Amino acid sequence: MSIREDVVAVLQAEAAGIEELARRIDDNTAAAVELMSDVRGRVVVTGMGKSGHIAHKVAATLASTGTPAFWLHPAEGIHGDLGMVTADDVVMAFSNSGETAEVLAILPSLRRIGAKLIAVVGKTDSTLGRMADVTLDVGVAREACPLDMAPTTSTTVALALGDALAVALMKRHGFTAEHFAIFHPGGALGRKLLMTVGEVMHGGEDNPVVDAAATVQDALFVMTEKGLGATNVVDDDGTLIGLVTDGDIRRALSRGPELMLRDVVTVMTAAPQVIGPDRLAAEALHLMEQHQPRPITVLPVVDANRQAVGMLHITDLLRRGIV
Repeated sequence: MSIREDVVAVLQAEAAGIEELARRIDDNTAAAVELMSDVRGRVVVTGMGKSGHIAHKVAATLASTGTPAFWLHPAEGIHGDLGMVTADDVVMAFSNSGETAEVLAILPSLRRIGAKLIAVVGKTDSTLGRMADVTLDVGVAREACPLDMAPTTSTTVALALGDALAVALMKRHGFTAEHFAIFHPGGALGRKLLMTVGEVMHGGEDNPVVDAAATVQDALFVMTEKGLGATNVVDDDGTLIGLVTDGDIRRALSRGPELMLRDVVTVMTAAPQVIGPDRLAAEALHLMEQHQPRPITVLPVVDANRQAVGMLHITDLLRRGIV
């Protein structure tokens, strides 16, 4: 066989292992999810060797998707690290054989502590499988390794089940993109969802502002210059008293062109919806979309003293990926 054929054969073998696992999913899987969902403490994930690597990754996935979890090295566990486990925890132990000595060695202590046990094993009639409160079968007919020895298909299947459990828990917990951002502040999604209004708004020289003594024509000039289709209206102290949009002006012009020379306060919306610069940009988008009687496209930005410090347009949020 060629190298390409060798690689394809391995991928097909591992894919077949996952498909077989999907056909075997039963009530035990639901029981495991419910056990972890209802846990008052944390999910403690353990395993040795290659299964330990899988367990480590599953623990990280659970923790980052709303299920408090950590990885416990079983060999370190029997030398004191079991002190991290409490009666309120659920332990999920990975072992293809179900007979891994280091994992079996911690079971008596786990029972004395009172933690519940989920076994993820390739042989359900193994010692670990029999001693667990819930046993999940990740057995495979054959490894992708040509010698049928190196953990390949078995680890892929175990990892896939760990991902499936994490996703099921996400749905039960109502885990949202906002939660994900909190747990991943360094990632691209986190940066987008944790972005503040002050980082996105048009402030300083770009902030469209007219005072209450300005005319509608003055307001239109400022709106044209700043290109946001709206302007803040402030009093002599810079306090926001209203908002004028191009829609306000178009509707007012139906009463005659002489309106252009009137005071801007005659067409402004008094006490408009506002937001602070320290609020999340995602909150601003929500305010715009949920505004009644119809969604709005601009928000004046005011500080704690209600000074008009900026203007936020919905296109600014969309360009930054706040959706």
